[in-house]
Amino acid sequence: MVLLGSTGSIGVNALIIAKRFGIMVEALVAGKNIALLNEQIKEHHPKYVAISDAKDRELVNHPNVFVGREGILELLQKTQSFLVVNALVGFVGLAPSIETLRLGKRLALANKESLVVAGHLLDTSRITPIDSEHFGLWYLLGTRPVKGMTITASGGAFRDTPLEQLPHMSFQDALKHPNWSMGSKITIDSATMTNKLFELLEAKWLFGCEKLDAIIEPKSIIHAFVDFKDGSTTAHLAVADMKLPIAFALLGEVEEPILPSIDLASIGSFSFQPIEAARYPIWEIKEDVLAHPTRGVVINAANEVGIAKFFNQEINILELAQRTIKAYRYFENAIPKTLDEVFEIDKEVRHYALR
Repeated sequence: MVLLGSTGSIGVNALIIAKRFGIMVEALVAGKNIALLNEQIKEHHPKYVAISDAKDRELVNHPNVFVGREGILELLQKTQSFLVVNALVGFVGLAPSIETLRLGKRLALANKESLVVAGHLLDTSRITPIDSEHFGLWYLLGTRPVKGMTITASGGAFRDTPLEQLPHMSFQDALKHPNWSMGSKITIDSATMTNKLFELLEAKWLFGCEKLDAIIEPKSIIHAFVDFKDGSTTAHLAVADMKLPIAFALLGEVEEPILPSIDLASIGSFSFQPIEAARYPIWEIKEDVLAHPTRGVVINAANEVGIAKFFNQEINILELAQRTIKAYRYFENAIPKTLDEVFEIDKEVRHYALR
């Protein structure tokens, strides 16, 4: 396989699964964590490596090092692997997703932004999502007619924070996720619930279901529900660990234990809470976004700019969501019909959001 984003949490877990099941790692792509990348090179012996910054090239212990976006695309063209795992973070992951599909390879996708900004333009029949919620939905589907789908949310770092304290919460506060160990961007998106809005858009493109919703399940044990037309509902339960969806994405089918089974007696009970706009302002536009899913590129671009401003203490976490909503409404006619238009709109929205 080719692994993009090898030093992040998904990448590290993907390499654990690859080693366990004897999957050869042909190429590794990483960002700035060169020390971990060198450890991965020593253990997995990839033929090719790519990094984000040219000034780090001399620090990489490998003879075949590619650099930057163009370097990743060139690496993909040289590899023979049929499977590409895209665990890059942010809009930067879109171009490699496009190239992977163009080359006829199978795409195991943990880069949410690819589907959020261009789901209507990608061949989802060749995409396997690496995500606990979408894996749960897929796992539950059979041949019975589906009425609706619901994914769950942990509620993020500020699930129980008094509303009046939210404007005073820092970037570091937002990184204190109660259940998952993830990268900083997705953890911030979890705190604002933007991550869950993204996952609803992904589910729309992956499964074609019209009735989609999300609900808070604080323990992150239940990942998804499917409502069937006969009136029954099924739920997918699993320990909060990404190795299970990763294993299915890499292997296609899994017939041995990946995680320990759920002990319902020790859990005792589950509780559920609605996602409310007072705590998560982005939820104001949920229904409109699902009705206009091709505008996901606007939300993503504005959100990425907003996260940088939140990190720099220029705005608070409520303003982060409010700025994204403002951009979404300003660009109401932004409906990309081609991949080139996706990139053009992304650039325009970032310019607007910076102002």
